[in-house]
Amino acid sequence: MTPAAPRRVVTGHDDRGRSVVLSDGPTPVSRTVTDDGTAFHEIWSTAGAPAAIDAVEASDPTERPLRVPPEPEGTVIRVVDIPAGARSPMHRTESVDYGIVLDGELHLVLDDGSATTLAPGDIVVQRGTDHAWENRSDSPARMAFILVDGRFADRLKTTLADDVALYDHEVGPA
Repeated sequence: MTPAAPRRVVTGHDDRGRSVVLSDGPTPVSRTVTDDGTAFHEIWSTAGAPAAIDAVEASDPTERPLRVPPEPEGTVIRVVDIPAGARSPMHRTESVDYGIVLDGELHLVLDDGSATTLAPGDIVVQRGTDHAWENRSDSPARMAFILVDGRFADRLKTTLADDVALYDHEVGPA
């Protein structure tokens, strides 16, 4: 059973510049993106840095194709529900990703064959490495991810294969 979509509270400003709650409710965009039932809940995104802050948004920034990396110079925060027995594909993005285990147990699998067990409260700082997420338990797991657009340093680029594949496409149905 997939957990309910996370609650999202968004603040903004009224006509006099005072702080207000603009919306309070379930995450507006939730998609089951794989055959194994993995679900992505888009919380918010920005399309540049510094992020533009207006009184209200012209449209909800989650109303866009679901892509793993953020927009250039942008950010994404999402919650991912990973069912028991599920495994993501091995993938790499040119971003810095902060992954916070909220519930359950997951394994961070790297291309060197290592697997690191993660429990609630553990935080992974994912820095452009090739990796997969694996739920080896019999219970679902939930992680929050904050993704920040990045660039590989020239020194690192020289150690990566010339044809290093970056995961940069839409995920799941709209």
